[in-house]
Amino acid sequence: MADMEDEDVNEMRKLFSQSSHPIYNLDNVKEDDPFRKVLLSADKTRSRFSLVTPRPSSRMKLGTASGFQRQPTAIATPLSNYRQASAFRPTTNDTINRPMTAVRGAGYTSQNKQIFDPLNQATISPNAFELQKDDSPEEKIKTQESKIMELVEESCLASSGGNHRKALEKAKEASNKERSLIRMQEQSGLGDSHNLDLTYSVLFTLANQYAANEMYTEALNTYQLITKNRMFSNAHRLKVNMGNIYFKQKQYNKAMKMYRMALDQVPSNQKGLRIKIMHNIAMVYVKMRQWEEAMSSLEYIMNEEASHRAGLHLVLCCLAIEDREKMKVAFSSLLSVPLELEDDDKYAPNQANPEDVLISTAIRNDDLHLYEIQKRNDAEYCILTSAKLIAPLIGSTFSEGYDWCVTTIKNSEYAKLAGDLEINKAVMYLKQKQVSEAIETLKTLDNDSTSSGAATNLSFIYYMQGDLKNAEKYGEIVKKLDGFNAGGFINLGACAMAKNQLDQAKNYFISALECDPSSFEALYNLGLVLKQQGAYDEALKCFQKFTGSLALNPSIAYQTAWLFERMGDNEAAAEAYQQLLGLVPSDATILQKIGDLYDSEGDKQQAHHYHVDSYRYYPSNLEVINWLGTYYIEMQVIEKALTYFEKAVLMQPNEPKWYMMVAGCHRRNGNLHAALNLYQEVHQKFPENIECLKFLARICKDLGMPESQNYILELKKLEKSKEVRERIGSSRPVSRRSGSGLSSRGGSGFNSILENATGNDSSSSGSRNTRTRRSKLIDLHNSGGSSDSGVGRGGSSGDNFHAPERPTTSYSKKHLDYDEFGDEELGDDLLPQ
Repeated sequence: MADMEDEDVNEMRKLFSQSSHPIYNLDNVKEDDPFRKVLLSADKTRSRFSLVTPRPSSRMKLGTASGFQRQPTAIATPLSNYRQASAFRPTTNDTINRPMTAVRGAGYTSQNKQIFDPLNQATISPNAFELQKDDSPEEKIKTQESKIMELVEESCLASSGGNHRKALEKAKEASNKERSLIRMQEQSGLGDSHNLDLTYSVLFTLANQYAANEMYTEALNTYQLITKNRMFSNAHRLKVNMGNIYFKQKQYNKAMKMYRMALDQVPSNQKGLRIKIMHNIAMVYVKMRQWEEAMSSLEYIMNEEASHRAGLHLVLCCLAIEDREKMKVAFSSLLSVPLELEDDDKYAPNQANPEDVLISTAIRNDDLHLYEIQKRNDAEYCILTSAKLIAPLIGSTFSEGYDWCVTTIKNSEYAKLAGDLEINKAVMYLKQKQVSEAIETLKTLDNDSTSSGAATNLSFIYYMQGDLKNAEKYGEIVKKLDGFNAGGFINLGACAMAKNQLDQAKNYFISALECDPSSFEALYNLGLVLKQQGAYDEALKCFQKFTGSLALNPSIAYQTAWLFERMGDNEAAAEAYQQLLGLVPSDATILQKIGDLYDSEGDKQQAHHYHVDSYRYYPSNLEVINWLGTYYIEMQVIEKALTYFEKAVLMQPNEPKWYMMVAGCHRRNGNLHAALNLYQEVHQKFPENIECLKFLARICKDLGMPESQNYILELKKLEKSKEVRERIGSSRPVSRRSGSGLSSRGGSGFNSILENATGNDSSSSGSRNTRTRRSKLIDLHNSGGSSDSGVGRGGSSGDNFHAPERPTTSYSKKHLDYDEFGDEELGDDLLPQ
């Protein structure tokens, strides 16, 4: 048995000695008690032992040696670690393999892979180690208090984020839970241990949210509930909140009462709070127009703890009573308020030490610097506003008062504001139309930071006066003094636009936008330049960049609509014009534009609606009158068309076009005698009007009057004389067809040879397109006075009216040939049928 043990030990030693695992040491393996038990189990007379190893994946088993030999499963080879070594079963030096014994393995099987669990922890419940919950009333109360505080915090966060409705809902929920908590404590007999601070927080939050949602009655009731409870400490401060609510409700007497009660209950050692309450009292006096009492409170504040806001309000009270001396004293006391801010050099990016540069970069936008900027801006606002208000009043003249304010400011720590006040003085001169004094005031400024602003204003003034040379001069000065002043580039760009130097103007406006991307003037002017250059897409992008209230500017909306119209997108243009109409609903031009767009799309009904509205707001627009008259002619409502054309005659009595239209309306109604009389009047005023002669000859012939031949002969002479004039004025031969003198310009809704034509053809434009005009001769007077089925566009060549082109309706026409008149008598083919 000893030999077998030595053999097994040697074999195991050899196996584990080849492993590189540093943990296992087989020097004292014989003294290992579990291992000895395994070896003893090889004797079948011994009791069986099971060996539990820490790795269930190992398949190594040891058997007995009494009468049997082990069956080898693998040959032992050098392994690099214990995990690899455990995959092999050790063998003996015997050549005969030993069979496995009947002894069970040491706890390892290949079928059932059980988890190593020596302490049998799998059978233990997972909640066995958890502490049992305490269902005592104290624990429930504590949990409820935590939930209430969470709701209060959520309400405060929502209020700070501007969501006052949600904040009120959370505050109400916290209040309901707090009342449930009180009932729970009373039922448990723990009413004496109630947390008063929690109740105060809940009620205070609820009252604040009522006030934020303008539920002032509920807020006042909640505040009173707190102030009447003497167990709440510092509840008297809430009377200030109640006074603020009464102040918003314009119940100034009640507000004054609350402020005074709060002031009486505030201890004297809380000086800051007392000063703020006194300031509120002064504002109530101001609202009640009790200036003397307000001045007393503000003077006390300025003596005890001066502030810029209190100084501004004191100046306003002195201004209200129009006391010049008190204005000066109040303004001087305002300037004596210390700013108490550190120098801005630490925020400058140009520092000698690299570490200082990093520090200045880090603190440039921190909360402290932002607070300092806000405080400085508030101080400058109060001082400049006070100076602007009292400067015109404290001196015998406007200039004297400003000079006193400038001198006083220069002697204080706010000396740099003197230049801004000088610029404001120049602006006041401009408002009073004293341009020369404004220019002289701006020229006196010598401070670099102020000179930039002064030069900008000078450039603008000269530009408005039309002095582009000086405007460019001071624009260049601004450019040299401050290369990041957008105003200087804008003025230079405006001067370039006035000189029609569009490319240079475009570059200036782009530079201005680089200096100030939010510049309204630069972006708008850039859009105008691109519009003039024909870059409609880029111009449209510029105008579409305006958002918010700027997008509602009528000028921007008009430019956008105009660009859509020029780009051919009539639907978008109509929508843009509709938006513009919402901004300026009484603009007749916009109504006309929308009507023209609908007319171009063939929607006559909508076009008529907008033209009627345009005429209602501006009844002197001849274009709208012309369109409406033409529309009613097309709709066969001659009476309405006649009223519009008669108004046009009253507006332009020297324009034969409107007379011809009125006469045409009479002819279409069958009133030939009225039409004849009107044509005769037109012929007397405009004897060279060829179309008038034609209609006279036609009507006289239809009525059987002998004057028709006289009109025909006169028409022939006029045609020949016109042809002679055309031949003399032209260097090339002119066909006799070109001498008719008919006009081809549109604008009335009739064809060019209808009664809406002018009689100035012989003197102005009778030689243009006569052949085409002759081919469009139409009969407006059918036999019996019936109307035509449709009309075309027509107009006079003697006026400057250009109506938008519209698709013409179908009409019957007769082409007439005027070749070779000779001396024979003119036939009916020369006259309107």
